[in-house]
Amino acid sequence: MSILERIRENVSQVIVGKEEVIDLAMIALVANGHVLLEDVPGTGKTSLAKSLAKSIDGKFQRVQFTSDTLPGDVVGLEYFDMKESDFKTRMGPIFANIVLVDEINRAVPRTQSALLEVMEERTVTIAGETHVLPQPFIVLATQNPLESAGTFPLPDAQLDRFLLTIRQGYPNRIHEKEMLRRFRQQDPLRSLQSVVSLADILSLQEKAKQVEIHEEVEDYLLDIVEKTRQHELVEIGVSPRGSLAFMRAAQARALLKGREFCTPDDFYTLAEPVCSHRLTLSIEGDMKTTKAHVMKEILEQVAVPVENV
Repeated sequence: MSILERIRENVSQVIVGKEEVIDLAMIALVANGHVLLEDVPGTGKTSLAKSLAKSIDGKFQRVQFTSDTLPGDVVGLEYFDMKESDFKTRMGPIFANIVLVDEINRAVPRTQSALLEVMEERTVTIAGETHVLPQPFIVLATQNPLESAGTFPLPDAQLDRFLLTIRQGYPNRIHEKEMLRRFRQQDPLRSLQSVVSLADILSLQEKAKQVEIHEEVEDYLLDIVEKTRQHELVEIGVSPRGSLAFMRAAQARALLKGREFCTPDDFYTLAEPVCSHRLTLSIEGDMKTTKAHVMKEILEQVAVPVENV
């Protein structure tokens, strides 16, 4: 059994009937990218983050964002130790392999912006000193898309740093019944054991970068990205950072599927979760449609390469 198959099987003990969701989480892990978990409360967002961290034997930290959460509560701060009469640095919970930022849109913009350097550079600057975060490092942030009271919308610069968006949704009746039976006597998350090491994950991340992309498939990626910038209802399309994220995610998916090359299907499947949150719709667009619907329209308009690659 491969490394990725072991992770998938392990996480599936906790997350029932959500194979696509688990695959997207593993794609983010292999592509070394961050995830925005956007769904209503109680759909298993925290369980997904914890089970993924346990599976890779990584350090897990959870940060609950509220309106009074300060940047120092997240990244750490410098303080004066009265006993030793000296300044010391207290590392924040961001120093972990998998960090769950719960309800990220409840923090004020100042605190949200503390994650910008963290997510892009994988470093933290405290009192002018730069600290490197442990590797691998992934932020899984959650937000409830239906509740707006007491929230602060994430700025485009923040959204662009998420590799992809995952929407878990409700389980169907069969899977929910299986969940009830599995959790009846104990929580499977408590007994979950690691199945791979952090070194295995770092090795996979390097291997994913070697996955080949044929020129025609690469052009398909660029066609999709260009269409997002030209759509009549889109004010701001996918950025160059988004193009790189699209490529990395597709390489990770190919590796997940046991291939050494990307296919058009990799980009077709990942277009919505990777690109939709990067779009800024016009005022007319906000009134008429959704970002997900725009991406579906774009995929219908862009010709898919048909030659064997």
